[in-house]
Amino acid sequence: MSASDQANHFALTHEAERIEALHKLNLLDTAPSEAFDRITRLAAQFFDLPISAVSLTDIDRQWFKSRVGVPHTSIPRERAPCSQVAGQAKVLIIPDLLADDFYCESHLAKSGIRFYAGAPLMTDSGLSLGAMCVLGTEPREVSAREVATLSDLASMVMSQIELQHALGRIDPISGLPNRKQFKEDLDDLVGDGGNGEQRLLVMVNLAKYEELGDSVRVLGATVIEEYICQVAKLLCGFLGKERTLYHVAETQFAFFAPSGAEVHAYCEKVAWYLRSCHDRHRARLVVTPSVGIVPFVPGQISYGKLLRMAHSAAQEALQTDANVSVYSTKQDAAHFRRFSLLSKFNDALQAPQQLSLVYQPRIDIVSGTCIGAEALLRWTDPELGSVSPAEFIPLVEVSSMARETTAWVLDAAIAQLARWQLEGLSIQLSINISASNLTEPDFVQRLMATLDKYAVAPGRLELEVTESAIMLQPDRAQTTLKAISAAGIKLAIDDFGTGYSSLAYLQSLPADVVKIDQTFVRSLFIDQRKQMLVKAMVDLSHDLDYRVVAEGVETNEALGFLRSIGCDEAQGYYFAKPMAPQALVEWVNQRKSG
Repeated sequence: MSASDQANHFALTHEAERIEALHKLNLLDTAPSEAFDRITRLAAQFFDLPISAVSLTDIDRQWFKSRVGVPHTSIPRERAPCSQVAGQAKVLIIPDLLADDFYCESHLAKSGIRFYAGAPLMTDSGLSLGAMCVLGTEPREVSAREVATLSDLASMVMSQIELQHALGRIDPISGLPNRKQFKEDLDDLVGDGGNGEQRLLVMVNLAKYEELGDSVRVLGATVIEEYICQVAKLLCGFLGKERTLYHVAETQFAFFAPSGAEVHAYCEKVAWYLRSCHDRHRARLVVTPSVGIVPFVPGQISYGKLLRMAHSAAQEALQTDANVSVYSTKQDAAHFRRFSLLSKFNDALQAPQQLSLVYQPRIDIVSGTCIGAEALLRWTDPELGSVSPAEFIPLVEVSSMARETTAWVLDAAIAQLARWQLEGLSIQLSINISASNLTEPDFVQRLMATLDKYAVAPGRLELEVTESAIMLQPDRAQTTLKAISAAGIKLAIDDFGTGYSSLAYLQSLPADVVKIDQTFVRSLFIDQRKQMLVKAMVDLSHDLDYRVVAEGVETNEALGFLRSIGCDEAQGYYFAKPMAPQALVEWVNQRKSG
C-alpha cells in the first residue's frame, strides 16, 4: 500500500470513527438546551461578536446544538470552517473569509460573515465532534488570550456533553461496565505487566441488524433487553468472577482473553461455547450471534480502533460456519475499499465528468443487423483510475445513491439517443435499472419527463431489470413494470437463469425480451448440459411470446448454435466490445457498408 493509500485509509478510518462517536451521543437534531446556550451566550459576550454556536460536524452538514445570532439550525458541510476544525482537531482562525482563497466562496462568506474562530470539541479518544465557534461580520484579529478562552469554552461544552451523555460507567440495561470503563481498563493493560505481550480482544455481536429490526417490530424493545440480559449472564458465567465483561454497544459485548491465550485454540473454545449456549438456551428471538477476535498489543492501538476492528471481525464471522472469525487486515481493507468507493462515487455524482456511458451493440442473428445497443456505466476516479463496474455497481445499487445514479444514466443515455436520431442512427437503446428503482413511486413519471425533454419516443427505449430485483418486492415491482409497459417503453428480463426464475411471475410480467445470462452462453461448448439449458430457455421464452437475446457471445461456434435453436438476438465480444457513442456510429456504418 502506497503512502497516499495509507493516508487515505487512515483518513477514512478516522472519519468513520468520528461520525460513529458523534451519532452514538444522540446529540444531533435534539431540542435546545439551556446548559449549552449559556456557554454560547458567554462566548458571544466575551468576544463582543453577534454570532456564536456549538457546531457539530455530521456527514454532510454542520448542525448547531446551540446558537446565538444564527436563524437556521444547520448549514452545508462543504467549505464550512467548522468541518476543517473537526477534521484537523485544532483551533482555526480566519481573520477575513473574503481574503481566504478557499473560504471566500463559502456559504458563510456569501451570507456576509467575514471573521471566524473555532476550537475543536474533543472526546477522550481524540476525536473532534465539531467546534465551539464565534463569527463576525467584520474582519478581526484575535489574541493568544482569546484563543485560550475559546478553547476553555470548547472544553466546557465537552464537559456538558459528557455530563449529559456519558454519566457513569455502568450500562443501565445489562448492569455491566460500559464503553467508557472499557477504555480505562484498556489503558491500564499497558502498565499491567504487558511489556509488548500480545493479547486477544473478543467481541460478541448478538444479532444481525435486520434480525434486530424485525424482532423489535414484532415483539417490542423489551424482548431485546431481556435477551441482552440473558446473554450477559451466560457470558459472565463463561468468563468467571475474575474477568470482566463489557457492554460496549447496544447489542455488543467485549472481553479480554486470558494472558497467553493462543488465538486459534481460543477461537475453537469460544465457538464451542457459542454452540452449546444456543443449544441449551433457545431464545424467543431468531437471531445469529457472531464473534470477532482481534490480536493486539496494549499501548499500540487506540480503543476506538480496536473496537472497530473487533466489530469488523464479528461481521466477517457471519460468513463462517462457526460464526467466529479472527480479524483480517485483508478483509478489513476490502471493507474500507467498499466504503471508499461509495464515498468517492458520491463525489462522482456531483462531478459527473468522472462518469460516462459506453454502448454495446445487439445484433439480429438472422439478418446480422445492429438493431439496438445496451448503455453501460463507466467510472474513472481521479485517484483510483478506472473502477470496474463489477465492483462499484453492486455497491451503488443497494445504497441511497441508486435513485440518483439511475437518473444520471437515463438522462445521459436518452440525450445520446436523441443525438443519434439527428445523425440518422435508428436503434433501440437498453438501460439497466435496479431493484430500488422499481419501488420509487415517481419513477415512471420522471422517466417519461426525461423522454419528453429530449423528444424521444418511448418505444425507442428498453429497460432491463433482473429477476432477483423483481422478486424483492414483487407486487410493487409488478405495478411499476406494468406502468412502464403501458407508457410504451419496452422491458427486458436481464440475467435470465441466474435468479428466481419463477414461472408464476415470468408468465405474468409485461416484458418483451428475455436476456439469457452470459454464464450459460460462454461455456456452451464446454458443457453440453448448458446447451440443453439454453435451448430450453429459448423454447420457453418463445412459448411465452418473449424475444430472446443471448449475452456473452464470443465465438462463431456459439453464434451458430444460437442460430440453430432459434435465438433472436446476440450480444458479446464476438461482435464488439462496449464503445463510445461516436465509435458505435462508425461501427454500425462500417457494418452496413461491409
